[in-house]
Parts: sequence; C-alpha cells; structure tokens
Amino acid sequence: MRYLITGTAGFIGFHLARRLLEDGHVVAGFDGMTPYYDVRLKEARHAALMQFPEFSRHIAMLEERERVNEAVAEARPDVIIHLAAQAGVRYSLENPEAYLDSNVTGSWNILEAAKASGCKHLLLASTSSVYGANSSIPFREVDRADEPLTIYAATKKSMELIAHCHAHLYKIPTTVFRFFTVYGPWGRPDMALFKFTKAILDGNEIEIYGEGKMSRDFTYIDDLVEAIVRLSHIVPSEANRVETPAGVETLSRIAPYRVVNIGGGQPRGLLEFVDELENALGRKALRKMLPMQQGDVPRTYASFELLSALTGFRPTTELPEGIRAFVKWYLETGRELTA
Repeated sequence: MRYLITGTAGFIGFHLARRLLEDGHVVAGFDGMTPYYDVRLKEARHAALMQFPEFSRHIAMLEERERVNEAVAEARPDVIIHLAAQAGVRYSLENPEAYLDSNVTGSWNILEAAKASGCKHLLLASTSSVYGANSSIPFREVDRADEPLTIYAATKKSMELIAHCHAHLYKIPTTVFRFFTVYGPWGRPDMALFKFTKAILDGNEIEIYGEGKMSRDFTYIDDLVEAIVRLSHIVPSEANRVETPAGVETLSRIAPYRVVNIGGGQPRGLLEFVDELENALGRKALRKMLPMQQGDVPRTYASFELLSALTGFRPTTELPEGIRAFVKWYLETGRELTA
C-alpha cells in the first residue's frame, strides 16, 4: 500500500514509517523540521528512513497549504496518517499561537488534501490530554472531553471536531486515536524519560512535579505502532461496528468516523517510573520535589476496551522493559546525537 505520514522526522512518525517500510509498503514523509528540539535528532531519524528505497520525503510546514497539496498529490496515498503537530503541554502556555497554526490550521490543510486525493482512510493523532482532569477512570472514549486544561489539548479536541464534520460532509473514512504518554528509543528530548536519563548520568537534579504523586499510563512505542498499523486496516463503517461489555463504541451515527484510545490501562506512579529508570541506569537520581505545574493532570488511565474489540490487540510492554530499551538506545546513540 501507499502511505503518506506527516511528522516522519518526529518520534512516533519515524517508528511508524520504519515499520511500514519494513513491511514492504511505500511511504512518503512530510515534516517541517521545526527547531522545537534538537534538529540533529530529527535529521538522524530521516537519514535512517532514507536507507529504504520506498521512502521519499517532503520538507515543509503544515501551514503551507500548497506544499501540503503537492506532497499528497505526488504521493497518491491509499492511507494518510497525520501525526505532525506542535507538541508539548507546557510549551503551549508560552507560545499558544504555534499550536493554533500547526494543530488547527495545519490539520485543516491535511483534511482538505485528503479530500482531494481520494484516499481510502485518514487517521489523525490526538491525545489523552483532551480528557482534562477527568475524574472517571479509566478514561473511556465516550467520556465527556469538553474541559481541556491547556491550549495544546484544546487544539487537539478542535481537530477532532473539525475532522468529524469533514467526514460527515465528504464521506472520508476517518479514525482519530488518542495517545497516552508514549516513550521509547528515539524519543523526544523534552519528555521526562529523556530529560531524567540525561540529568542522572550528568549528576544533575531531576525535577519531579506534583510531589511525585501523579501517575501516567505509559505506552511503549512499539505497542503504539502496532495499534496504529492494525487500525489503519479498519476503515470506519457500520460493517465493523463493535459491541463491548461497557458499551464503548464511538462510530458516528452520521459519518464514517471513530475515536479510539491507544493505551494499556496500566498507570504507574511517577516515583515508580523514576525507580525503574534508576534500576536501568544503575545510578540514583538527585530528586527535587516540586508542586504540580499549571496545566498538568494528576493521572491518565486508558480504557483499551474499544481498541481490543476492534483489533484484538492492546499495549502490554511492561515499564521496566521499555525503559531498559530506551536506556540502551540512549547510551549507544541518543547521547551523542543530543550532546
């Protein structure tokens, strides 16, 4: 099959593109190579993908509508997977305009290009942040998600709503998936695992917010990719409406559109996370306990019921295994790339 993936120089896009290329598919990548974090890491990811003859890349911003249209027209994709976005919950408090430009305007450009291309399935990356401070656990896709705590979350929920309208109006099969704290090799330097690993090895303090009382549903990158690949083959329609024990099904009544969590439903405390990292590194961290930051949520906890019903799969990689894989990559490759 022919895929177009936005964000192929990013953490998730790189892993997904590599998996699809290894499976024998044709992949066109689209990335803006923004300097939100060290571009050397992004360049190294793209360099690895360029080793595959069936990979091509387009370097441009999502806001550049003509460039988006040109890339999609050239790729002639069967499937479009839109991963590129301005990421980072805390950065959205400092530079909210970047999130509106990329996550709303940029996503609109992808929707319109998908319409023109006649692709068979459009998949869009959202986030567990749309649940805000949801008090009902685990977070189910049918839970209310109308009280976001950051501009980042608000722009992602906006994208979901616009995509539903688009799917209804133009009958473009669309799947939105919500990620839960993805981690693993080639991860982002602004994420806790990368920052903590570097700090511990350098003998510096790590900052633990919320006094370490927060918990997250960590999702290992390989599990996430497996779920996306499986979902890419499940085009939303009445033919694949599912029945789950708790009645969790988000297939729209009026559009070929569905929202699916990708998470394992195994939240771990932040202090447990640090303990496992210390074990993997064989070093103790200098811990600086701080209050919760503005925009943070106390916990995330995914319901995997719908994902499992649709695909027969759920993330199962245990946190110690995933952290060891990241540490191995960091010591062998990542440390030099971001030194």
